[in-house]
Amino acid sequence: MQTVAQSWLVYRLTHSPVLLGTVTLVSQLPVLLFGTFAGVTADRHRRWNIVVATQVAFMLTAFALAALTLTGAVRVWQIFVIAAVTGLVNAFDIPARQSFLKEMVGREDLMNAIALNSSMFNGARLVGPAIAGLLVAWVGEGWCFFLNGVSFLAVLGGLMFMRLPDVEVVRDDGGVMERMKEGLDYVRSNPALWVPMLLVGIASVTAMPYVVLMPVFADQVLHGGPKALGLLLSAGGLGALGAALWLAGRQSLRGMSVIIGAAAVFFGLSLIAFSASRSLTLSCAILLPTGFTIMTQVAATNTLIQSMVPDEYRGRVMSFFTIMLVGVAPVGSMLAGWLAQVWSAPAAVAIGGGC
Repeated sequence: MQTVAQSWLVYRLTHSPVLLGTVTLVSQLPVLLFGTFAGVTADRHRRWNIVVATQVAFMLTAFALAALTLTGAVRVWQIFVIAAVTGLVNAFDIPARQSFLKEMVGREDLMNAIALNSSMFNGARLVGPAIAGLLVAWVGEGWCFFLNGVSFLAVLGGLMFMRLPDVEVVRDDGGVMERMKEGLDYVRSNPALWVPMLLVGIASVTAMPYVVLMPVFADQVLHGGPKALGLLLSAGGLGALGAALWLAGRQSLRGMSVIIGAAAVFFGLSLIAFSASRSLTLSCAILLPTGFTIMTQVAATNTLIQSMVPDEYRGRVMSFFTIMLVGVAPVGSMLAGWLAQVWSAPAAVAIGGGC
């Protein structure tokens, strides 16, 4: 909900596709800058503690954005500052939370747990944008931010009630840079890790920025406003949810590399088709396979990587995966925003899908 409301708020205040791309850059750049350090932190400290701290920080930034918006004091620069802070928290949250899954369920159930985690995330992606689109049209963006802040009380409650096995945290005398290099060398020496990671990075730069341009499609291309934005994002979320549930039902890793490659190809083709649509119904229909294929690629890559990584490297390896998924995305967001400004949003999405 916050993502949708923040994008619409920036677009309402500026009507600029470039600034839509810029706010995404500001929110994701910290992952690129601090991702490897966050991975070392996740390997050196109790991951439960890190996740609790990041959830508290997310809650506070949501309430700050709600207060500014509901009082009418919000300015674009304030949105950018809060987006940057949220991005910094995200840099530490993602590798710690992904690594934390292993502590929760054990290695034998890890593949299904990753897929189920993705299904919960995409269930929220399905419901959240639809609610946000209605709320923005009805009472404005501020209440979306407020409800997001309140939701973290449930997250924190769930974390507090967890009873986890004792996990030995390896504390060594090596420096942070040495530990970063150790993790990088481990990934570079294993093509089964870096090849699918690189493919995710290419998709993050070229194709995934289509989400950044959704407000432009909803308003200028399909002429539907915030309600159309909610429907478009929910359609993509429904497709992604289907992929996550399909992966959750798989019992082995057999054929996973072929699935990853095929998903990447069909993701690009579906984006080209979406760029050509001028009907809201058809666009929503096309976004179903779009969401399915990108979630298949990302979740299958996550599963493949985590199934191979020993615990002592897990935080650092997941930080590199996070950089490929989120950290390099600002480059694509800025490029997509610039292409949409110079040519059009459909042209930007078609070029990204082609790449």
